[in-house]
Amino acid sequence: MPACAPASTDTPPSGSRKSRATRKKRFTIAGADLSASISVFLIALPLSLGIALATGAPLQAGLVAAAVGGIVAGRFGGSPLQVAGPAAGLTVVTADLIHQYGWRMTCAITVFAGLAQLGLAALRVARSALAVSPSIVHGMLAGIGVTIALAQFHIVLGGTPESSAFDNVLALPDRLADLHADAVTASAFTVAVLLLWPRIPGRAGRVMRTVPAALVAVSGATALAAVAGLRLPRVDLPSWSSHALPQLPEGPVLGLVAAVVTITLVTSVQSLLSAVAVDKLLAKRTETAKGAPQAHVPRSNLDRELAGQGAANIVSGALGGLPVAGVAVRTVANVSAGAVSRRSTMLHGLWIVLAALLLVPVLDLIPLAALAALVMVVGVQMVSITHLRTVQRNREMLVYVVTLASVVATGVLEGVAVGIAVAVAVSLHRLTRTRITEDAHDGVHRVSVRGQLTFLAVPRLTRALGQVPRGADCVVELDGSFMDHAAHEALHDWQTSHKARGGTVEFTGRAGGRISEPAVESDGCCRPWTPWRNHHCEDGPQPVAAGQRLADGIGSFQRNTAPLVRGELARLAKEGQRPSQLFLTCTDSRLVTSMITASGPGDLFTVRNMGNLVPLPGDESGDDSVAAAIEYAVEVLGVDSITVCGHSGCSAMQTLMGTVHDGARTPLQRWLRHGQPSVARLARGDSSVARLSGKLPADEVEQLCLTNVVQQLDHLRAHESVSRRLAAGTLRLHGMYFHVGEAQAYLLAEGDEGAFAPVFDRVAPAGSPLVPVQASARNRGQNRVQARVQTGVQALARASAQVPTQAKTQASPQVPTQAQAQTEAQAQAQTSDRKPTQAPAQAPIRK
Repeated sequence: MPACAPASTDTPPSGSRKSRATRKKRFTIAGADLSASISVFLIALPLSLGIALATGAPLQAGLVAAAVGGIVAGRFGGSPLQVAGPAAGLTVVTADLIHQYGWRMTCAITVFAGLAQLGLAALRVARSALAVSPSIVHGMLAGIGVTIALAQFHIVLGGTPESSAFDNVLALPDRLADLHADAVTASAFTVAVLLLWPRIPGRAGRVMRTVPAALVAVSGATALAAVAGLRLPRVDLPSWSSHALPQLPEGPVLGLVAAVVTITLVTSVQSLLSAVAVDKLLAKRTETAKGAPQAHVPRSNLDRELAGQGAANIVSGALGGLPVAGVAVRTVANVSAGAVSRRSTMLHGLWIVLAALLLVPVLDLIPLAALAALVMVVGVQMVSITHLRTVQRNREMLVYVVTLASVVATGVLEGVAVGIAVAVAVSLHRLTRTRITEDAHDGVHRVSVRGQLTFLAVPRLTRALGQVPRGADCVVELDGSFMDHAAHEALHDWQTSHKARGGTVEFTGRAGGRISEPAVESDGCCRPWTPWRNHHCEDGPQPVAAGQRLADGIGSFQRNTAPLVRGELARLAKEGQRPSQLFLTCTDSRLVTSMITASGPGDLFTVRNMGNLVPLPGDESGDDSVAAAIEYAVEVLGVDSITVCGHSGCSAMQTLMGTVHDGARTPLQRWLRHGQPSVARLARGDSSVARLSGKLPADEVEQLCLTNVVQQLDHLRAHESVSRRLAAGTLRLHGMYFHVGEAQAYLLAEGDEGAFAPVFDRVAPAGSPLVPVQASARNRGQNRVQARVQTGVQALARASAQVPTQAKTQASPQVPTQAQAQTEAQAQAQTSDRKPTQAPAQAPIRK
């Protein structure tokens, strides 16, 4: 029983109205699935016969594989919309096995390959198949396509193919000299329709293209042969009673193992790549073929898909069918036709079964030359121009060409092995090929490094660095994506030595932009980013004076950050500020708004005060500075939203819990008077008291911190400018709570009618399966400020996992920038493990 379905003790009788309604709903078939299944069936029927013809197997074997692939793989596979069946990519492999072992033993090999796929799925290694270089996969498919096209070209010309691609090439001159006119006529008609049908222009073309080109081509060739009286070999489907079933294989064990491995490899890789392509197609599809909103289709589960393909191969081989794999052409047709579930794939298999049983007299009219022409075109299309451009762009053409040639010359398994060896050699060559030069211009020495910097390049790197004179200004230009530890140590040691002798060193990328210098590790426990932090290491250096620390931080900003943001700040200085959010939070030094919201200059209009309080308008001893900031942000800047952000361990809330208002007024007490409504709200103890989703507050102080955010949002609504914008629907309010010790943010949930439910939902890191506990329709109103909060917290959460638990640090007055948001998130993540600064309930506030 699914965990999300509550157990029920009221089981309706099997014949009850409720039971019948449930069964009816369960087996409902969407109209989009029905139409998509028919489209795929019309494509699969001629292709299955053509592939069976190309392999030399009984033509019925193609129909068996198509039906089993649709029903079995469609039901148990992990990619709901992928269509499995006999694949052109398996044509060469299957033809070789039939030639070597015979058809019945090939069926047994298919069964063993299915068992191997089930074993691989149980080991959960499906995703590792994607580690094969795309250039190898594309080269393999292109090689198979070339082999198919060469073999079928002989049938198109009226002859029979030879046993290998090389022999087919040698036999072409003799075949061209002895053409079979009827076969050439039917084949030429088929090829012409296949090429021209998708290119028919206008509205008529769009209507006509709803019928698959393969069906039109084969049907037209059949009609042409019948009308013109062409004498051609035709499809001959024997009685199903004489259908051949598998036989236990005999022969050398190593040869049989190699055959099983080959079938397993090709079917698995092709199916898994096709499943990944389905996810990409679904991401681009926004509506179904009927124009209705797109139904939810789950992403592919590759291990389940591999198991489904294995089960299909076991059944197909046992029933005397061809090997089964995911087929790109039929899958694309299924997705494009608007299929929304796996029922479309299963229905297409059912239509194949009905056609194999009821349409045998019609199928027997199809000329073999038409099927050969269809498969030949498919083989030519497997040499994809798009793939060639992609391979060329990624400098993998050598691997592609070698794999293609090896598959054509030796076979699929041997060709893939050669391709993998070449890919490894190319990768090693690129990893070890590093060009290092040194020159001088206008007194500045430049050392340029092109390529990956590994220990193999360290001797040449140190030789080039050694040519830089003492005390000279040097720029080291690094143009590579990888630097190992040996190269890093060499650069760091030389930098330290060169600076000690009065020289300067600057590290840049190829475009000239300054990049970070190698980290200084002399402080032992300190991480590379700690020099700009107010950190404390137990065995580290003695603390410096506060003024010197501030000066060092400002100097670091001028050196590292200012060059990155100078252009943006110049634009803001010219155009003026146009923030989209007003962010009202506490003055606590541990709250770095730009870090937790991933924001930069000009993004947030920030107001900070003790306890993130919003005095009511017209209140005695009210504070006009907060009201003025709200009015300016809402009326003048026209912000889209206002966020009130509280935090854990708030000293203002601690003081409120222990303050007795006896008429004596210090500045602190007068200010905290605006927080008394929050204390009163908490004291009522009703349903308006805020809480964390799925978690109890740690103590009364945290409870008050949460309740205070909700109360201050109510105070915001009392301001005239805010209430007017809220009524017009041009302003939104948001509540946020940040737990300092956990580096975790919570967003206040919002009801369907705009009223805040006093529940704070946890914000999940990016890519995490964690979702807010109460993420429902009430969260549909989240706008950009919530997106910024989530982005910032997600970056912070990812960095937190990399920080050692023994790091004990504090924040310093460094001003983070948008360009350095992620770096700062990593730096600030260390604050979650420092010593707590919570004060007792009546202790003075430490802000």
